[in-house]
Amino acid sequence: MNELNFVNPKAKIGKNVTISPFSFIDEDVIIGDNTWIGPNVTIFSGARIGANCKIFPGAVIAAIPQDLKYAGEMTTAEIGDNSVIRECVTVNKGTIDKMKTSIGKNCLLMAYVHIAHDCILGDNIIIANSVNLAGHVDIEDWVIIEGGTGVGQFVRIGAHAFISGLTGVRKNVPPFTKAAREPLQYVGVNSVGLRRRGFSNEIILQIEDIYRTLYVKGLNVSNALAVIEQEAPSSKEKEQILAFIRNSKEGIIRGIS
Repeated sequence: MNELNFVNPKAKIGKNVTISPFSFIDEDVIIGDNTWIGPNVTIFSGARIGANCKIFPGAVIAAIPQDLKYAGEMTTAEIGDNSVIRECVTVNKGTIDKMKTSIGKNCLLMAYVHIAHDCILGDNIIIANSVNLAGHVDIEDWVIIEGGTGVGQFVRIGAHAFISGLTGVRKNVPPFTKAAREPLQYVGVNSVGLRRRGFSNEIILQIEDIYRTLYVKGLNVSNALAVIEQEAPSSKEKEQILAFIRNSKEGIIRGIS
């Protein structure tokens, strides 16, 4: 800390935190140990930032939501340990819906990403440059989203999914899949990512069989789920896929056309 930045005396700053010149830290802010705040960063009330994070110049954390229904309720914007927030990222705090916007541990948000109110992001997520998330988006662990993509309100993206750049995500993206093209479509299983994370070839083949039934065999979703339930070998991945799709009342991305 130094005389060229402003740190509200009510903010709770951990040990060995660096706050670079021209940054603003509001009251009701918590910053964990060993976090680095670059120059020209703005952190408003309601920010909860973990340990060992890095926040680069121009980032704005916990600004009020860009939602006309927001009525000044006390909400938060939370960032987990070891996450990196690059230049000019904006993370708005929550509304009465979820009372928070949350980014998990070990995440990387590249430059110019926007995370709107009430988005809930898991751990180990990578979001590339200029991706925009509308409000109420849920993203599970280990998702990668390439640059220039827009994600619509209330969309859910399942764990280990990979989404191609310059696309629009308007429907839910099931776990373990790759999605590309415009409009967005299922284009396969994220087998490369799964292998990198220690999934066995047997499990990957089982996941591929499940999505072959869902997307390739010409069945509607209800019939495909019934076949998967009866014929696919038992595994936690199978249950994860079935639960995700059954809870996707607003629909999932379509198959290859």
